[in-house]
Amino acid sequence: MSAARVRVLTHLPLQEPFTGSFPEVEFLQIPAAGEIPAEASGEVLLTFAWGSPNLGEAVKRGVRWVHTLGTGVDRFPLPALAGQLLTCSRGASAVPISEWVLAVMLAFEKRLPESWIHEPPERWSIAELGGLSGKTLGLVGFGGIAQAVATRALAFGMRVRAQRRTSRPSPIPAVELVADLSALVSSADHLVVAASATPATRHLLGREAFSRAKPGLHLVNIARGSLVDQDALREALDGGRVARASLDVVDPEPLPAGHWLYAHPKVRLSAHISWSMPGAIPLLFESFALNLRRFLAGEALLGQVDLGEGY
Repeated sequence: MSAARVRVLTHLPLQEPFTGSFPEVEFLQIPAAGEIPAEASGEVLLTFAWGSPNLGEAVKRGVRWVHTLGTGVDRFPLPALAGQLLTCSRGASAVPISEWVLAVMLAFEKRLPESWIHEPPERWSIAELGGLSGKTLGLVGFGGIAQAVATRALAFGMRVRAQRRTSRPSPIPAVELVADLSALVSSADHLVVAASATPATRHLLGREAFSRAKPGLHLVNIARGSLVDQDALREALDGGRVARASLDVVDPEPLPAGHWLYAHPKVRLSAHISWSMPGAIPLLFESFALNLRRFLAGEALLGQVDLGEGY
């Protein structure tokens, strides 16, 4: 091994501007599949959000810390780890995703794009549009993305309520924490799903939750499709309990051709793109870079994954 204090094994190609920021670190790219060179070893492994075919072998090469370049670990093969610390780029996409959430909430209230006109309307200067001011936003989960949504919603004069799994106080004083999902759903005009996908949260939003929804609810899902029971959602849409579902994530992904979500008049569907903005990918790497500096300094790492809980 070279004289470098720390070696990072990486399944991802890294560019000089990134590696040049760490002169004390040696970066060694290894194949994501197949045999790993016998001499390859290191304390750190940087890998894909879904892991790699040879992940189990890679972590045996002296690795103490694994960082997955994704904001969640629901696709990551956790059993392949052998006691290593795992972190992810949690919260790195908070800005673009929170902007997307505000965009779809405004589109729902302002009837966009259906209120655009292409010929003289029957009536001019008359409409029945909604607004965000005074409306209640419910947040299922209160991590970095949900907090970014809350900050922007508060600026629009919304009442913001959130449910989180811990009893920690809200980092945003104006946000009211709610312990009960039913209480959150029954009070929300807009409900944003922003919790982690785990076995415990699968179909968290199902028939029971939708039965308690305020009629006319706008559901927004930017977490994972598995958190919403899509059969129950269809019933809630057809019955009028849910007025619109703005979905950037579905189950499964990609959604097969002919699926009912493509054609339902009350569904607005996008192809898991809410994270996108200029510089979105570098933001994921910045999370790793921040943790690498902390690792070198012997400090606690951010975005640690609880392997037992799965997030």
